[in-house]
Amino acid sequence: MERRTMGAAALRVGAVGLGCMPMSWAYTTSRQRGEESVRALHRALDAGVTLLDTADMYGPFTNELLVGRVLKERRADAFVSTKVGLLAGEPHIVANGRPGYVRRACDASLRRLQTDVIDLYQLHRADPEVPVEETWGAMADLVRAGKVRALGLCAMDVRGGRRSRAGLYEGTVRQLERVQQVFPVTAVQAELSVWSPEALRTLLPWCAARGVGFLAAMPLGNGFLTGTLRPGEGFEPDDLRARHPRFTAEMMAANQPIVAGLRRIARRHGEEVSAAQVALAWTLAQGPHVVPVPGTKRSRWAAENAAAAEVRLTGEDLAEVAALPAAQGSWD
Repeated sequence: MERRTMGAAALRVGAVGLGCMPMSWAYTTSRQRGEESVRALHRALDAGVTLLDTADMYGPFTNELLVGRVLKERRADAFVSTKVGLLAGEPHIVANGRPGYVRRACDASLRRLQTDVIDLYQLHRADPEVPVEETWGAMADLVRAGKVRALGLCAMDVRGGRRSRAGLYEGTVRQLERVQQVFPVTAVQAELSVWSPEALRTLLPWCAARGVGFLAAMPLGNGFLTGTLRPGEGFEPDDLRARHPRFTAEMMAANQPIVAGLRRIARRHGEEVSAAQVALAWTLAQGPHVVPVPGTKRSRWAAENAAAAEVRLTGEDLAEVAALPAAQGSWD
C-alpha cells in the first residue's frame, strides 16, 4: 500500500487507516464480536494498513484492550493512534484536560495497548476549564519522556450533538494556532467525506500549509456511503445514527442520489470496485497529507477499505462527485 507522510517528524503510515471505534462503541453493540474484530485488525494489517485509531473513551477502555491483543503479536506492523481528554459517563461525556490526568491516562493506555510507546497521541477535546496550552504541554512532556512519538488534535463532536461544523472547525483552527506555539502538531482528525466536505474549507488548508497530516474520520458517512444501509431499517437505541438527522428514513431516502452517483463511478472502474471504495478514493484525492480512517468491525470490509488505496479517480470522476447533490439532514 502507498505510504503517506504526517507532520514535521515525517511519520509514515499506510494511505488508508482503520478506525477501531465500531468494534466496541457507538455502533450496533449487540452485533459486536471480539474475535471478528481481532480478525478485522489482522486482515487490515495484512493488507498494508498501518494506522490503527482508537481511544480510551471507546468502551470505555475495551477498545484499547482489543487493539492491544493484536499489538502484542504485531506491534512492528502497526502505527498506534489513541486519544485522551474525554470521559464517558452517564448522562454526559465530559472533558478532562488536567495535566495530572493526562499523564495517568497515558500510562493506562500504554498498559491496555500492551506497548511501550504510542505513535500518535491525540487530544480528543479541549477541556473548557483548563487552558489548552496546559493540556498540550503535559502531552508534550510525554513525548520528551519517550512514551509518545507525536501529538494530534481532534475536531469531533463525538456526542452527535447538533453543533455547527463551521463553528467547530473555526474554533479548532484557533486551538491549533495556540498549541502549535507549545509543541508541533503532527495530525488533525475531523470528519471528511463526500457528504460532509466542510473540513475542505478550513482544516485541510491549515494542515496543507504547515505539513500537518489530516486523518479523515467517518469517510464513509457512518456507513451510508457504502450503499448497504436501507431507509427505514432503523438502528439500535445506543447506535449514534439513531439520533442523527441524516439517518431518519426520510433523509436516507432523500440522500440516495449520492450513493447512486458513487455506484456509477465505481462501475467505470470495474466490477470489483464498490461505492465505498470510490468514497474513500475521493478522500485520498483531497491531498497527499490526507489519510482516511474508515471504521469497521468486520474483516471483509477491512480488506475492501484497504483496497481503495489502489483506486485512482480521474478528473471526470472528481467532477461528477462535485456535482452530486448536497446531503440533506445536516447538523448545521
